[in-house]
Amino acid sequence: MNFDASILTLILLIPLVGAILLALLPDKGKLMPGVALAVTLLTFLATLHLPSHYSYAALPGTFQFEQNISWIASPAIRYHLGVDGLSMWLVVLAGLLAPLGVLASWNAVGSRRKTFYVLFLLQQVAMLGVFLSLDLFLYYAFWELSLVPMTLLIATFGRTANRRRAAIKYFLYAFIPSAILLVGMLWVYTQTGTFDLPTIASKHLLTGHPAAMWLASLAFLVAFAVKVPVFPLHGWLADAISEAPTAAVMVLAGKLGLYSILRFSFGLFPAESHRIAPLMLALGAIGIVYGSLIAITQVDLKRLAAFATLGALSFITLGIFTFTISGLDGGIFHILSESLSGAALFILMGLLYERYGTYDIRDYGGLASKLPWVVTMFVVTTLAVVGLPMLNGFVGEFLILAGSMQSAFAHHILWTTVATTGVILSASYMLWMIQRVFYGDIGYKPDTVQAPDLDLREHVSLWILAILFLVMGVRSTFWLRAIDEVGVPLAAVLPQPQTPVKGFAPDPKVPEAKLVRTVSAPQIAKSTPQEATR
Repeated sequence: MNFDASILTLILLIPLVGAILLALLPDKGKLMPGVALAVTLLTFLATLHLPSHYSYAALPGTFQFEQNISWIASPAIRYHLGVDGLSMWLVVLAGLLAPLGVLASWNAVGSRRKTFYVLFLLQQVAMLGVFLSLDLFLYYAFWELSLVPMTLLIATFGRTANRRRAAIKYFLYAFIPSAILLVGMLWVYTQTGTFDLPTIASKHLLTGHPAAMWLASLAFLVAFAVKVPVFPLHGWLADAISEAPTAAVMVLAGKLGLYSILRFSFGLFPAESHRIAPLMLALGAIGIVYGSLIAITQVDLKRLAAFATLGALSFITLGIFTFTISGLDGGIFHILSESLSGAALFILMGLLYERYGTYDIRDYGGLASKLPWVVTMFVVTTLAVVGLPMLNGFVGEFLILAGSMQSAFAHHILWTTVATTGVILSASYMLWMIQRVFYGDIGYKPDTVQAPDLDLREHVSLWILAILFLVMGVRSTFWLRAIDEVGVPLAAVLPQPQTPVKGFAPDPKVPEAKLVRTVSAPQIAKSTPQEATR
């Protein structure tokens, strides 16, 4: 059967129907996680239809598997879904993380399982809807929907009495900028008469007074930057990650905000995005170092991982705002890479918490002799996080730094140098964490609590991710082929504005209109190190 015409709706409907089914079933034994696992696996299988039937011969900038149906006549709102090289892999990523999240929660959620898994499936529906929607109004509906289940998951299933405060902080940080985003979308509609993103972008319908365009672009960018989060808008991140259950924290940060910047900020406001790029490059570089330095000081595993996540997301922010092909390709690839590495790290930390009831590093020590498989997976994940060559983290970081060095904006060498120190710092705090938790003298918890090593369910979850680390590291072109179709069009640098952001003037040595790269990321991946450097 040919599912091309309806596969995107099917991807949305499976977890939605699954959530309704779970709400009707009794909460007995392992029925809830069992049904949730079946639903998420079925959703993941449906998402695999996209890369297996994706046409690489299609013109860049076009969407595939489209469904475009009139929904509301006035205002003109359409049920418009579609994917390209950017959203396709993010949909597959969301499909993969869901069953892994269910497996990670199998024993961790001991009560109110029905509530947990219904909210978890609704969160998946919202994420998939954000990645698939091409109508601004439809997109906004899924964007707002994503706030509700995540807030309830943190408030209901957080690990300490601070969970409600963390949930409220997360909700307010995300909701207030989202209200401003809605105002920006309504302004776009008044200027163009449509919410349809491809129509607005392809026909260049969005015009207006420069000040109005600038304010509208900021309404979009700030809402997305908070959700990433971009430094210094990260105030919610540490508390939310510290409190959120493992399955929720795996999809909490980064993906929705970064995708939205690439899709909507760059798609609707290209000139304004170039104008703000020097500032975003600076914030990205500062965020890398800031996140790393704060992570070094942490004694709580979850908070260490939270600031490590901030550093990784700042790396991606730096890459996409270089507006070079390798920077954009590396940034998009690193969204996938960081999501998988982060998921493995949070799963492993959750396993330690299940066994020993603490995230405090000071309670551990000497675990390597007691849990050899756990330490093996921790070391593999750590090497992926710090960017060891031949693993997934190296590809994105290399392309981002290469693109940053070739950026057309002023001070790019300074920010690249600052960002490079983050690579060293990330290795420092991650390897120090491994040393403190698994080596040295036996700590209080390992000495007093007898805990088992990995079971079959945990082996399956972690080995899937470990294999992906290696495959993405040595065969990155499989992903970059589609990603490059998005990176190349976005990398054409527009003429610099006459009134640049104060303190971030364009480099006078660089021509105003210039394509900053002539080779793509897949070509870099196939080249030798010397050729890649050139």
